[in-house]
Amino acid sequence: MLPTLSPWGTIAYFKLNRDYIAKVLCENRARPQLNCNGKCYLAKKLKQQQEKQDKETSEKVQNTPIIQLFSSSFHSYSFEASPVVFLEKVRFFHQLQFYTAPAAKLLRPPKR
Repeated sequence: MLPTLSPWGTIAYFKLNRDYIAKVLCENRARPQLNCNGKCYLAKKLKQQQEKQDKETSEKVQNTPIIQLFSSSFHSYSFEASPVVFLEKVRFFHQLQFYTAPAAKLLRPPKR
């Protein structure tokens, strides 16, 4: 039985059974001048496998459900600003501190 998992499986099957395919299954075994050695059989099986995969892919695409992402109806929302009332006076302090590098204190020119 020919493996149908992938083209690589078909090629591996051909490589392992090349003698049997060339002697028994080859369509051109009666014409040795063509030097086919079963390559016609391999090409035929690869084509069948490709057609089968194409058919399965097209069936999957046809059977895929259509999902509607957008609706035709229009919804409107209104956002009104409401005043914010604080019960206590807001108090916060922010003090900006300046960063000085420690090397600035060490690297000073000599005094005379």
